[in-house]
Amino acid sequence: MTDTDFLEGQIILLDKPLDWTSFQAVNKLKYKLKSEFNLPKKFKIGHAGTLDPRATGLLIICTGKFTKIIPEIQDAPKEYFTELKIGVQTESYDTEKPEILQQDISNITEVKIKETLNKFLGEIDQKPPIFSAIKIEGNRAYDLARAGKEVEMKSRKTTINYIKDIEIELPFVRFTVGCSKGTYIRSLAHDIGQDLKVGAYLTNLRRTKIGDYSIENASSKFLENEFRFENFGKIDGVN
Repeated sequence: MTDTDFLEGQIILLDKPLDWTSFQAVNKLKYKLKSEFNLPKKFKIGHAGTLDPRATGLLIICTGKFTKIIPEIQDAPKEYFTELKIGVQTESYDTEKPEILQQDISNITEVKIKETLNKFLGEIDQKPPIFSAIKIEGNRAYDLARAGKEVEMKSRKTTINYIKDIEIELPFVRFTVGCSKGTYIRSLAHDIGQDLKVGAYLTNLRRTKIGDYSIENASSKFLENEFRFENFGKIDGVN
């Protein structure tokens, strides 16, 4: 693979590690590319869909002319492996913040959990977490929240296409969820807990698919010397 290949356009599938932001992953890969290939200073590169730092899994990075199709990839449906813990909450809806508001879950049954999960299938109204990258009057919501300021998040429409492979091992519930773009699985976990009236938060999130792209074809070695750019090729039909 040559510098021309990356300038013309490549789509690279990465398995983002825990606690890396999507921005950090792009910058790390950009540095690696520039150190190994003769690329211009303003080399085009970007990701097609943010993953939270506490999430792992599929992160699609486009280079060169393929950055034009980033919006198309972002519009594709997503799939996630999800684990939530019921009977307790966190302010961030995930493991970033400590547990609060513990509740008794002795009356929570598998039947009740599955009935609740079914309620979230189809189009739903969802409020994004206050600890999110959504901009409010020019400021990131998470910056406002971390500064202790009151943040009002507006509801938005999103679609849960399916919830499958449900495993219940209280207080943990695991499942695979397919959803439309813009869905916050952290909010889904929180809302499931609210419906159960005992609270819940996201303990594990791994993105496994974006459209036709799968985590099975992604590299987890992009921070190491084993990462080989020749594993990735162009997609036909993109100019």
